[in-house]
Amino acid sequence: MHSETHSEKLKHIILNAHLLAAQAGYRTAGINGYIYHLLRTLPEADPTLRYTVLAGSQGQPPEHDRMIARRTRYSTESPLRRILWEQLVQPFALRQTQPDLLHALAFVSPVFNRTPSVVTVYDLSFIHYPALLTRPRRLYLQLFTRRSCQHARRVIAISRSTARDLEITFGIAPDKIDVAVPGVGEQFKPLPRTEIETFRQREGLPARFLLFLGTLEPRKNLPVLLRAYAQLPAADRAAVHLVLAGGRGWMCDEIFSTIETHHLSETVHLPGYVSAEDLPLWYNAAEVFVYPSVFEGFGLPVVEAAACGTPVIVSDVSSLPEAAGEAGLRLPPQDVSAWAEALARVIHDPVWRSEASEQGRLHAARFTWAETAAQTVASYRRAMK
Repeated sequence: MHSETHSEKLKHIILNAHLLAAQAGYRTAGINGYIYHLLRTLPEADPTLRYTVLAGSQGQPPEHDRMIARRTRYSTESPLRRILWEQLVQPFALRQTQPDLLHALAFVSPVFNRTPSVVTVYDLSFIHYPALLTRPRRLYLQLFTRRSCQHARRVIAISRSTARDLEITFGIAPDKIDVAVPGVGEQFKPLPRTEIETFRQREGLPARFLLFLGTLEPRKNLPVLLRAYAQLPAADRAAVHLVLAGGRGWMCDEIFSTIETHHLSETVHLPGYVSAEDLPLWYNAAEVFVYPSVFEGFGLPVVEAAACGTPVIVSDVSSLPEAAGEAGLRLPPQDVSAWAEALARVIHDPVWRSEASEQGRLHAARFTWAETAAQTVASYRRAMK
């Protein structure tokens, strides 16, 4: 009994991190970023837990003396390989190690699994916006996420909005769902004016502009934003441009046709994909951040912009009111005239911009990865009771 090692006394949790990409790192965004930052901060959240991280050959999990990585010999970057690993190989790994808990970090746990589990769900876009995903990935998530949530001891949602969605769409009991919202990286902060000006000149950006940042796709609702911008007087548009930054997604033709129809090409800029390194500079350079999206798991760009001291205008649906807090303007996503009025107001009201900037920074300061880890560990404790 006395020979029992310290690590054996610790509760052992296995984490499936096969969605972790090769380039995962400090500035990573999306689900990949959530997983990376959570793994980085989990060990500090509770010294009585130890972890084994299961990853593909491409994954680079952070390292810690209570967190060991076990990589498969082959890459699981392709969805089909990852699915096969998740359902056929993972159960053997669990049987071998017999952990106290399995945390499925992305939607699905294996069907043949006797280990108590926790599953994280980011959003249910694969149900509400099925065309966003390839058919195999969509079918897999539609078939297995509900089942994984029903069989799990706890379900972690990344926003209260996703928690409600799980309750309504899958019938998961609200008292079984925990919320662990994402944190905001330390690089998102107000930057020196000289640095912003150098960046503005490098990118050829106008002195004043409104910024949207995200994939150009239907659920981002950009035609409404463009029609609202078109309603502004020509002098306002000439003074304050609109930048739609991000890669082209599916069905983005309406965005370009709206720009053409309303003759906006002089003052609307489409710089394409923006690197993670430059994100804080884009947010800092913008006068206001606009996010008219109709559906988000959380809407992290809104909090990142606020952390940089940039005022935000968002849709009042899905998780966006949580992301913006009381600091941002919240508008009905389809009300073009409400958006036009809001744009006119923010362009002409420096007092509002200054107050919203200050409030936004205070609001964004509450979103830390240490807090995400603490909320996750609390969920583990409930699951292991």
